[in-house]
Amino acid sequence: MRGWSSASIRARLTAWYATVLFLMMAIYASVTFLAVRHEFYEQLEDHPRAAGGELYTEAHVQEQLREVLIVLVLGLPLVVALAAAGGYMLAGRALAPVETSFNQLRRFTADASHELRTPLSVIRGIGEVGLRETRTPAEYKEAIGSMLEEVDRLTSLVDALLRLSHADAGNVVLSTERLDLGQLARDVAASLGVLADERSQRFALDLAAGVSVSADRLVLREAVTNIIDNAIKHSPRGSSIQVDVRTDGSHALLTVTDEGHGVPVEYRDRIFDRFFRIDEGRSRDHGGTGLGLAIAKWAVEANGGRLSVDGGPRGGSAFRIALPVKGDQV
Repeated sequence: MRGWSSASIRARLTAWYATVLFLMMAIYASVTFLAVRHEFYEQLEDHPRAAGGELYTEAHVQEQLREVLIVLVLGLPLVVALAAAGGYMLAGRALAPVETSFNQLRRFTADASHELRTPLSVIRGIGEVGLRETRTPAEYKEAIGSMLEEVDRLTSLVDALLRLSHADAGNVVLSTERLDLGQLARDVAASLGVLADERSQRFALDLAAGVSVSADRLVLREAVTNIIDNAIKHSPRGSSIQVDVRTDGSHALLTVTDEGHGVPVEYRDRIFDRFFRIDEGRSRDHGGTGLGLAIAKWAVEANGGRLSVDGGPRGGSAFRIALPVKGDQV
């Protein structure tokens, strides 16, 4: 029973298919054998002699029925086995997207549980330590502050999960308008300037004028905000973050280049997965939830664009948003 519960959807579907097919074929073979047997005995009664004049006895009928039975008994498993093999192959093709979705959902649920458990464990630990013995008001204040930091992190995580949940359900209605991509990048950089100043970082903006796209301003702004915020968190103190806006044929490109550790080539396909982190410890130290880039990817694709990452010229990462100009598709 344990083996059955751990079997893949493909194997279960094939097993059910083979079982039902075997039962149907067995019924069909039984009915066929009975019909042939009835026909043979009718011929025996009506025509006791064969065409050559040889006497057609019941022994002949029994021999012929035995041959028919052998063919049915040996052929039935072979037919079912061949059909099951074909069904297994077809099921693999048909269910590949479904199994991928189930595996992603299973991994996402496990990761979400882990991420939610971490701040809750920290809050519980701080509370238990604070209750063990009497402490000074300053120590209690510090403990409460630490607990509030974890609550803020937990709130950000839940908000991000709800955001992705609404996106997956298709409940986000876009309000498309014509907007200046360079101005949007400038506004986001200005709003995140305080975070960059705390790390002595500076923005280098190279924004071409007149680069307009048709997109939902708030949704696209969220994508740009998450990408620039990611660059701030993962770039060293005193470094420069380059933000470029330009056109490339029919595409409008917004590129954010940092001087951080970069994204290794083998991780570039997974960097936009939910809860994926190259360095778990460093990401947690920066207060990240592991969902920012996943939300950014959804926000860009919801506006008809695509988000990619390459290596930066100075060893960091270059995240690039490509959006179609009005009337074009990526």
